[in-house]
Amino acid sequence: MPSNKLARINDDIQRVMSSLLREIKDPRVNQGMISVTRVETTGDLRYSKIWLSIMGLQNEKDFKKGIKSASGWLRRELGNSLKLRNTPELSFEIDHSIEYGAHINELISSLDISDEEDEDEL
Repeated sequence: MPSNKLARINDDIQRVMSSLLREIKDPRVNQGMISVTRVETTGDLRYSKIWLSIMGLQNEKDFKKGIKSASGWLRRELGNSLKLRNTPELSFEIDHSIEYGAHINELISSLDISDEEDEDEL
């Protein structure tokens, strides 16, 4: 469980990264709606792992290459925004949980259950 200070830093990184990701002009990165779902930073603030969820992702391999090439710029901008002693080295992971949730929701809504059956069960 991260300390309160580390949790605040993770929240700040998540907030700043959400706004910075919209400013990237690389077409490999701008493939869909990007959300920062989670950030984990090591206790010494050297490394930070950022989970991204992308709705409408066409090519995951190209996205990873694009975000890796933009990571230097993102790190510099993050350092300018947060004024930390050490700006963490960024690594990005793709989080498929929102896509999975949307798929499950689609499956549930496609079930053929009538309203009469629901009322009978009550």
